[in-house]
Amino acid sequence: MRKVLLVFGTRPEAIKMCPLVRELQMRPAEFECVVCVTGQHREMLDQVLEAFGVVPDYDLALMRPGQTLSDVTCGVLQGMGSVLDEERPDVVLVHGDTTTSFAAALSCFYQRVPVGHVEAGLRTHDLSSPWPEEFNRQVVDIVSDYWFAPTETSRANLLAEGKPVERVWVTGNTGIDALATTVREGYTHPELEWASGSRLILVTAHRRENLGEPMHHMFRAIRRVMEEHPNTKAIYPIHMNPEVRAAAHAELDGFDRLHIINPLDVLDFHNFMAASDIILTDSGGIQEEAPALGKPVLVMRDTTERPEGVEAGTLKLVGTDEEAVYREFSRLLSDSAEYAAMSKASNPYGDGHASERIADVLQTPSSSADKGR
Repeated sequence: MRKVLLVFGTRPEAIKMCPLVRELQMRPAEFECVVCVTGQHREMLDQVLEAFGVVPDYDLALMRPGQTLSDVTCGVLQGMGSVLDEERPDVVLVHGDTTTSFAAALSCFYQRVPVGHVEAGLRTHDLSSPWPEEFNRQVVDIVSDYWFAPTETSRANLLAEGKPVERVWVTGNTGIDALATTVREGYTHPELEWASGSRLILVTAHRRENLGEPMHHMFRAIRRVMEEHPNTKAIYPIHMNPEVRAAAHAELDGFDRLHIINPLDVLDFHNFMAASDIILTDSGGIQEEAPALGKPVLVMRDTTERPEGVEAGTLKLVGTDEEAVYREFSRLLSDSAEYAAMSKASNPYGDGHASERIADVLQTPSSSADKGR
């Protein structure tokens, strides 16, 4: 039996790690599964844990008002040291590109505990975009022992950086696994009832590099387009960041066909995606989830570490310039052929069995990584 410690702390990580927790727990003869959450996010993290029925064994409870990235990094490093001393796991799994993942992987490196990186190999090759996520992801890949790449493109990135070919596996993305649990037939919600009969636009925006003028440009463009298309309604589950909220209210208040609502839990949000017609976002995870649901996505960022969706045609990178967002959003609403092409594009991010593939790898490991550093 192998002891596997999974560490995560934000809502996006939890959405993608909880299916893996459940898969490992379904193999009690092979794995002792231990879960540590850092609480980098709090309320949003707890909502995901509840939706998937995952109860952490450790909770570092790091979230503080006004916390900085340095605060989170130091808190995870200090807290993880004690957890690793207590558990002495055979491998620690971290996910993606968060500060939690970076600091947890670094703590493991210091204690010579093998690291498995779920969603390894995504790259923009620009440390400023997304910031600080591109840095975090690259550093986690430097110290890892197992690289679970979601796509062939991610695998190619890792091999180009010199990662050993026998330790890189293409698994698909565990975020697609999550949809099998969360998206439900017959789902209803008052906001979806309000939007019934209209073309539903789902909006999310929260990235640090978009704060300030870029976010104002995005919101102005969305409002302009919707004013010209009265058959649309939009729902914007707004992020808790006060800068995001200030920009949204400054640009969108008073427009009665766009509802700004509080953040949704993962079950609600995935079902809102399934009910939508178009998604405008600067999120990373939505770029993977929406294609699995056949939803066209306009990505309001200048770069993406998920080029597979752009190449497949289900995502379009539109940046944050007001006129560019306005132009592409207008086209998608007006051009039925463009809409059909994006909504019917193939999903490059997996078939919903990524967690099984990761568990299979960990169940029969080669000896080299087991020995640690």
